[in-house]
Amino acid sequence: MRKMVVAAMLATGMSGLAAGVATTPAAAQSAQEVVWVQIEAHPSLATATARARIYAGSIDDVNGFALGGGWYGIALGPYARDDAEQVLRVYRADGLIPRDAYIAETSDYRQQFWPLGANVLNQGVIDAPDVAAEEPAAPADTQVATTEATPEAATEAEAAPLPEPEPADETPTEARRSEQLLTREERMDLQVMLKWAGFYDAAIDGAFGRGTRNSMAAWQEANAFDVTGILTTLQRETLKNQYNAVLDGLGLERVLDAQAGIEMMIPTGVVAFDRYEPPFAHYDATGDIPAKVLLISQRGDRDTLYGLYDIMQTLEIVPLEGPRERSDKDFVLIGENGTMVSETRATLQDGKIKGFTLIWPAGDEERRRRLIGEMDKSFIRLEAALDPAAGDPSEQAVDLVAGLDVRKPRIARSGFYVDSAGLVMTTSEAVQSCTRLTIDDEYDADVVADDAASGIAVLRPQEPLAPLSVARFSTGAPRLQSEVAVAGYSYDGVLSAPSMTFGKLADVRGLQGETGVYRLAMTTLPGDAGGPVFDAMGSVMGMLLPKPGGSRALPDEVVFAADTNVIRQVLASAGVSIKAAAETGPSEPEDITQTAVGMTVLVSCWD
Repeated sequence: MRKMVVAAMLATGMSGLAAGVATTPAAAQSAQEVVWVQIEAHPSLATATARARIYAGSIDDVNGFALGGGWYGIALGPYARDDAEQVLRVYRADGLIPRDAYIAETSDYRQQFWPLGANVLNQGVIDAPDVAAEEPAAPADTQVATTEATPEAATEAEAAPLPEPEPADETPTEARRSEQLLTREERMDLQVMLKWAGFYDAAIDGAFGRGTRNSMAAWQEANAFDVTGILTTLQRETLKNQYNAVLDGLGLERVLDAQAGIEMMIPTGVVAFDRYEPPFAHYDATGDIPAKVLLISQRGDRDTLYGLYDIMQTLEIVPLEGPRERSDKDFVLIGENGTMVSETRATLQDGKIKGFTLIWPAGDEERRRRLIGEMDKSFIRLEAALDPAAGDPSEQAVDLVAGLDVRKPRIARSGFYVDSAGLVMTTSEAVQSCTRLTIDDEYDADVVADDAASGIAVLRPQEPLAPLSVARFSTGAPRLQSEVAVAGYSYDGVLSAPSMTFGKLADVRGLQGETGVYRLAMTTLPGDAGGPVFDAMGSVMGMLLPKPGGSRALPDEVVFAADTNVIRQVLASAGVSIKAAAETGPSEPEDITQTAVGMTVLVSCWD
């Protein structure tokens, strides 16, 4: 084996690769490029572990790492590039590694699973093994002469400690006897581990029948053990170590939070307690893994539980996509996107709501599932509940809930009801490339018309609504310099009701004589776009359009609105007829405001 060859070469003073590569100081080595020799990859952790064990029996520096996407790689290293290329060349020639092995970067690897408990990803380069081509064996007398022991060498050899023998494994009879001492829960745990390793697909019942025995035998074969179908104590420990290897480095420890009244396993290697913001105890990331744990603790009833369920879904830490389930006593809420997976579990019991949230980076699903399982299994409810007055009140803000950012739409604009079933007209700008569209942050809506030429879109709520008021459109031609008003959510929904902006009708055409638009003399904000424009009688005479983009900036008080003729055409394409306003005299601003508040809505586009 290559290890025996290397040991012999070192014992006789042969330099091999070291003769051709100058030794550098430790400080210089740390600055060298760190690379690896990737030799194999497998979609099964059990197979990858077995192969790593086999390679480690014949060559040095064998490591196993998760590659992501459910794959596991075996690599040699970490080496300086020159050393790695020499190792690759010689080991290929000797047939010790596959011909398709290659040089890999540290960034290719994630959590280390072999050897168990090791973590060499960030330790810098090590000296490569002596992999120079083996020289012909010298004549016997020459070898004797070069290895003749001196008295000093004999003394050193006597002082050197003997290697500890590997622990003897059990016989099948002994293994069956030790197996009988296992509790039902421990036997079920073994079935869970075998299922996780890909060897068992039957019920988790703790009964070791033919299916369980066959899976044990298959695992033994894959891991180079004698195939008996009965796991020895050592083999059960090996299987457990494989099962838990994915959690190595997370610092999973039992934590007691007395104020929250919760005891559970928490990955203390990646998060640490930061603060209380009722109903949460925040455990924030401490390193490179963007993780977060929230302990949930508050007194309440079913309505409190339902309210927490609804509020959680407004937070940035809970992406919109993902399964969610709620009952009278508990809920599970999972949100996922391209960067994170957030899972919340909460239960109402004895007048207290207790639970936790784990936020974990996307793409690390196997480790996340194992971690959430360990956290859930270890969860213990204690008597205390978090004091509503806990935390620092100076940290409060309207866009925070218990110290967590409220999810914000990508764009928020105004709109208004145009029929009694809740059909909404808004600006086309507000409906582009949205994962979700909402009316007043509460009702989901679909686009039924989007006219890019006019800049008008029409939305239909997914459930029928009953508006307080519906737009009634003016039928006559407006007078220049007459008073007009716009209703809109100027501040993107920060205020709970629309704002009114007053101005004058400057022209019934655009700046270059275009028809279909009015030019208004007033100062508006981006959130007002899509809102209704009222004439002095309180009738809707148009819809406010966004300010034109481009390199030419118009004065702040110049804005434009689509007129009623254009609105009529767009609504007709959606199968809706506009409702004409009754002929009346001028309305008071207070009356126009009341009408506007009943019909104007906030339209939000969410990613």
